[in-house]
Amino acid sequence: MTSYLSGAHDFSLNELKVVNVAPSIGDPLHELASHIAAGALHDSDERCDAPKCHPETRVAVQDEIYGWIIHGDPDPEQKITNIKWVTGPAGTGKSAIIGSLADTCKENGRRTKTAFIPTLAYQLARHLPGLKDPVGHAMQDDPLLFKKNLRVQMEALILMPLRRIAVKPTQPGVVLVDGLDECEAEQYLDTHAPSSRGPTTRRTQDEDQLEILQVLWEASLDPAFPFRIIIASRPERVFREFFENDKQGSPLVPPLVLDEKYNPDADIALFLQAKFSEIRRRYKLSASWPSPEILATLLDQASGQFIYAATIIRYITTSRQGNPQILLDRALKAKSTSPGTNPFSYLDSFYTHILQSAPDPILAVKWLWVIKGELPDRHPLFSSMGAALLVNLLLQSDDGDAEHVLGDLHSLINIPPSDDLESPYRAYHKSLYDYLGNEGRCGPLYVNDVDGAQFIWDRMFNICKRESTSITAGGLHNIVWY
Repeated sequence: MTSYLSGAHDFSLNELKVVNVAPSIGDPLHELASHIAAGALHDSDERCDAPKCHPETRVAVQDEIYGWIIHGDPDPEQKITNIKWVTGPAGTGKSAIIGSLADTCKENGRRTKTAFIPTLAYQLARHLPGLKDPVGHAMQDDPLLFKKNLRVQMEALILMPLRRIAVKPTQPGVVLVDGLDECEAEQYLDTHAPSSRGPTTRRTQDEDQLEILQVLWEASLDPAFPFRIIIASRPERVFREFFENDKQGSPLVPPLVLDEKYNPDADIALFLQAKFSEIRRRYKLSASWPSPEILATLLDQASGQFIYAATIIRYITTSRQGNPQILLDRALKAKSTSPGTNPFSYLDSFYTHILQSAPDPILAVKWLWVIKGELPDRHPLFSSMGAALLVNLLLQSDDGDAEHVLGDLHSLINIPPSDDLESPYRAYHKSLYDYLGNEGRCGPLYVNDVDGAQFIWDRMFNICKRESTSITAGGLHNIVWY
């Protein structure tokens, strides 16, 4: 079920200790480990540079959420619920808040912070030893359990084992779910489908997200489930409809909206001041750089979006095209075409500036779509390309093409060193693909499905042609198999 967790993040995993159990069951951790999304765990090695709040920023909202974890809803008139929805537009700092909150929970002893069924079962079986036997029996009794829907898995792997050991914690644990709005639909083989419909039943992204929301909501209502649940996502339709769906006329869960109430401008200003201070120390710049007027301009152009400020800083610290002063001047020249009407207008202009600095901007955009594993209109190419090395093998015509195409985009994507055989390319923020997927936002940099597909087919054709030529030239005795 790992595709359910694709794009999700901020869960906690502590030091693994394998404990031998009865041979008749085997250690359920070994079986569960093959079904979890390790990269989604809060402290996985894939998330070593995951976003976190800068010290002293987002304090009010973190305090409010943490207070809810400890004490629940303070208003006695409110319906009692163990689930909370944290929402806000792209770039408002949801992932950083959840990441920092996970660290706070871990420091204060809340060690079970995970999500979705196999991963949550894995965590629980590690930290509640009494669960190992019931979880092991569940997997032993139903070898196809991981092919069942989430509700069946939740009941078999989580709720039933919890009921058997009757956990009574002194304080609630917490499950933090961030990035659920980025989870992609899982397609599966339906052997019962009529032949006229083909072999595959296609699910939508909304259907999978709704299934997860429903299972988490049902778990939160079960007395055996000793956790509060926090879900952070954009205010997209499936989430709005789910949390606002209450027959009594009030929201199922009142959302915590990351709006002006939490003073994002003050937090963004603190972030910029701290980061510019680091840059001044590194490059031995004047203490007056940048001027208060420039800071005010950047704050205004951020429009409450942390991602704009973070991208500015990454651009200045990673670009190969000038010193910090020159790079900051260039960033400020990326003027919005529609200021005041679109909160992402300056971010869009800055994305355009960065991409147009690449030697071949359109080719760079095509690479970015392949890295995501999609065509521009969200048509999946493959579940995941995995290591950057595999992307390079598919797309490079000559050694060094990757550095040529992507070398100026370090502020947009994490690019592993050339000798790293395992790490993937990774966009720093989903807003990049929101921008690239909207022709009205990225303008001449837009790549449509036809051009994206043609690019992939051309690369595959060239690989086949090259390999065919090698076979013909070398003879059958000289074939090297890869």
